Amino acid sequence: MARSPLKTGRLRLIFFAWWLVWACLQILLIMRFGFTPAVAAADSLVTNTLLAALCWFVANTLQYYLPKQERYWYILFLSLGLSSLLLLISRWILPPLIGDRQGYSLFFSRSWPVRFDLVFLQIGCMSILSVLWYSAGEEQDNQRRKSDAEKLAREAELYKLRQQLHPHFLFNSLNSISALVGSQPEQARSMIQQLSDFLRGTLKKEDQQWVNLAEELQYLQLYLEIEKVRFGHRLSTEVTCEGISESMKLPPMLLQPIVENAIKFGLYDTTDAVTISIRTWMEDGNLLIAVQNPFDPETSKPKQGTGFGLSSVQRRLYLLFARNDLLGTVVDNDLFTIVLKIPQV
Repeated sequence: MARSPLKTGRLRLIFFAWWLVWACLQILLIMRFGFTPAVAAADSLVTNTLLAALCWFVANTLQYYLPKQERYWYILFLSLGLSSLLLLISRWILPPLIGDRQGYSLFFSRSWPVRFDLVFLQIGCMSILSVLWYSAGEEQDNQRRKSDAEKLAREAELYKLRQQLHPHFLFNSLNSISALVGSQPEQARSMIQQLSDFLRGTLKKEDQQWVNLAEELQYLQLYLEIEKVRFGHRLSTEVTCEGISESMKLPPMLLQPIVENAIKFGLYDTTDAVTISIRTWMEDGNLLIAVQNPFDPETSKPKQGTGFGLSSVQRRLYLLFARNDLLGTVVDNDLFTIVLKIPQV
């Protein structure tokens, strides 16, 4: 529920200043009809005190009941009713209070149409302004709730993507460990220890807490050590960080599925040694990361689909930045390159 505008210090000051100015103008107006300052002040004080009280009543009442668009005619009847009530109360108070000095009773009787018009105008304006104030507040509340709901949905999807990524990688690693247990038990034990360190690190990371590129690369090294146990001398990596890119921020665990994709297309269909290169640099205030791997055009199809890893990265980037142009792929002869752009917000 939006707060009453008259509960805001600045607007309350404007409200009282307006009535003070209006009361002074009414005093001057009545004095021009030949009445003394005392008579004019009494008329203005009673009339504007009642009018200010009714406007205050309107502003606070609409806080609890705001008519919908199809019922805005309620405002018309509310203004008419309160204006009539004010004139009746003034009729009971002013003539007995002031008496018939200088023909005031006759003046009051003849001036009531003008009084009614002025009172109706001011109460109507206060009603309309209050409706606009509360409608704007209600719209802001709706937008805030919608934004909160979208944020919760986005965070839930990010969490879901992350939870899908862990088993995806874990199953591959367990299959490799299973293959090494019989033939190379020492390497299998080493891989289990590295896998344990890697998974322990994932539990400490959250999507809301961005990390430095240097920290992400250090974490990525754990993953590469596991893969090197699987592929031995066939897998090597080159990491080049240009300028201040190492200190830039990015969402955690963003590079692992990209490098996994590079290993998949680079090593799964060949028995040759393969080098995966990772290069980072700054451009127009963005952190750019290029992951490149060779591939055999006859056995690999990097152009067809991106797989779960890249699709999850692309979806995460869209959820974080609402942009679809932050992940691109380039095929040049037998080299496949993924270029990642991370805005520094």
